[in-house]
Amino acid sequence: MIRHSVRSLVCRHGAHTVLDGIDLAFAGGEVCAIVGPNGSGKTTLLRHLAGLDAPAAGEVMLDDRPIGSHDAASRARRIAWLPQGAAAYWPLFGRDLVALGRLPHGADLSRPLAAADADAVRRALERVDGAALAGRTIDALSQGERARLMLARALATEAEIVLADEPVASLDPAYSLDAMAVLRDEARRGACVVVSLHDLGLAARFADRVVVLASGRVAADGPAASALSVEVIDAAYGVGFRNLLIDGIIQPVAWSRQP
Repeated sequence: MIRHSVRSLVCRHGAHTVLDGIDLAFAGGEVCAIVGPNGSGKTTLLRHLAGLDAPAAGEVMLDDRPIGSHDAASRARRIAWLPQGAAAYWPLFGRDLVALGRLPHGADLSRPLAAADADAVRRALERVDGAALAGRTIDALSQGERARLMLARALATEAEIVLADEPVASLDPAYSLDAMAVLRDEARRGACVVVSLHDLGLAARFADRVVVLASGRVAADGPAASALSVEVIDAAYGVGFRNLLIDGIIQPVAWSRQP
């Protein structure tokens, strides 16, 4: 069973403490949504889980070993990282952008892809409805179309752990639903999926578990019905929420600005 965790994690940006003594464990087979107001540490937590930043204190553990003890090549194969607003700075074709996700598996992009790599790229493009984008250069695409290709790039890695920071921020409602369904499918195949979201409704609908961050700490951790209770999210966001119930799933709606 995949196990990814942080123990007594302290993260600082300069003199500012962003996360203060966080203990969380993540397992394969679940989608965990990380929610919280701006500045609550969602991106910081994901970057530490990806091994991109070193904590000020505490540990990030992968399979009960410090993440730094795993070699970089192994981490790249096991962890797919989708940063918020991911960008590419040269006019790659869509298929070539997605093929970058095969680099951890030894793909050589200077020559035709091996069959396994080509199949992984094709499947990833199909899963984000991106086949029509494969032959277009990314500088000619909308921000939402590029976001779909970036998600496909992460999927093409076929990693055990998927860390996605605001993957639906640029997407319209239809593709937002599709993207979350794809991430849920990744969990169903056994992947550990951790995704930060601003849309609490999507978190409630698609996540098996919701972690609410506020003021550098974990304000709640559990099923959406409890983690997104109005008492929790009112205090976390400084907003009065109303929770609607649609098809048995709570849908938090920001209703009034607290003084």
